[in-house]
Amino acid sequence: MIRCVAIDDEPLALEVIEKFCRRAGGMELRTFSDPAEGIAAIKADRPDLVFLDIEMENVTGLSIAARLDKDICFIFTTAYLDYALEGFNLDAVDYLHKPFSYDRFRTAVDKAVRRIEYNRVNASRGSITVKQEYNNVNIPLSEILYIEAMEGYSKIFRTGGLCTVSRIILKNLCMMLPPHDFLRVHRSFVVSVGKIESYTRQELRLVGGTVVPVGRQYADELFSRLSARG
Repeated sequence: MIRCVAIDDEPLALEVIEKFCRRAGGMELRTFSDPAEGIAAIKADRPDLVFLDIEMENVTGLSIAARLDKDICFIFTTAYLDYALEGFNLDAVDYLHKPFSYDRFRTAVDKAVRRIEYNRVNASRGSITVKQEYNNVNIPLSEILYIEAMEGYSKIFRTGGLCTVSRIILKNLCMMLPPHDFLRVHRSFVVSVGKIESYTRQELRLVGGTVVPVGRQYADELFSRLSARG
């Protein structure tokens, strides 16, 4: 069962999503015409998938998506095409332009289900497998210190001085990592939360003394996560 939340200030739009979810099957949906109530439900219940309208009164779906935990998939549902690029930059699974058909809805949901299942498998097995040159390399999550993005590559720095270089972009690699254990702190860096020794809004220090920069747009989430950790 895929647990879903839909937020849209147009009740008719929510009715369409509800009807399509029933038709698809295997989807448990809660709908909210009040964005504040929807956000509260997401925080409390942590659904697998969120359907988000973009232009709503007093808030945008873009701002809600930017605050979602990285393991929550979301699909934008909107009457406006102007936001498509920005939506995909936020890593939306898909972008449904109203009015959309059931077939188009099902295509978007199938993409979301594949990502959800992929995330579940990788989060439960305690390791990731990446390709380095012509070899598949299995890396225990506990060994990863941090990951640095290069031009079309990612460098995975590991305990013991090991480094694995893989032709996979950082965005895709992030999807393989459990979001509670890893945090993006810069457009080019992801770190293991458990290996952070100290931090400021400009940089952080990892176990072993490595210093990693903190990007301005990531500083608030860094402080929020580590403050909650205690």
